[in-house]
Amino acid sequence: MEDAQIIDLYWQRSEDAIPETESKYGRYCRSIADNVLSNAWDAEECVNDTWLAAWNSMPTNRPAALPPYLGKISRNLALDRLAARRAAKRGGGQSDAVLDELAECIPGGESPEQKTEAKELSARIDAFLRALPETERLVFVSRYWYASPVDEIAARFGFTRAKTASMLQRTRRKLRIQLTKEEWL
Repeated sequence: MEDAQIIDLYWQRSEDAIPETESKYGRYCRSIADNVLSNAWDAEECVNDTWLAAWNSMPTNRPAALPPYLGKISRNLALDRLAARRAAKRGGGQSDAVLDELAECIPGGESPEQKTEAKELSARIDAFLRALPETERLVFVSRYWYASPVDEIAARFGFTRAKTASMLQRTRRKLRIQLTKEEWL
């Protein structure tokens, strides 16, 4: 089934929307959640919560592209679950490493002003990523959006682990320099 048809099912409030979404994007969303959480049960819960969140949000939102819409929901739910795990002192998964690696580049915050700044920062990072060569961008996004392990990224691109880690380090350094120039850091 085409994505536009699946979105129409959500808008029509048809219960067929969920199994169609699961069939087409279950593996994709599960992969994202599992990369963040490294726990199949928690990942499965996040995927189920993704379908519920999509169901609840679609009548008012009409996503232009379904995969990134669902992927963002899955990722955010997985990060929330990871934060809850950390609070309970049960942490784990790739997200710990991913967030630690990016901590020196990206400030955080929760006030309304900080949320506005976070949106602006997100736009700056998007512009930075668009300016990167395609392979470098895909490696960076694989690591820092999808939380894929370095070894998995290296295998996917046919690189050694060392080359992949070095590429990520150089890209983080470029990002830090760019954000420093723009006075974000």
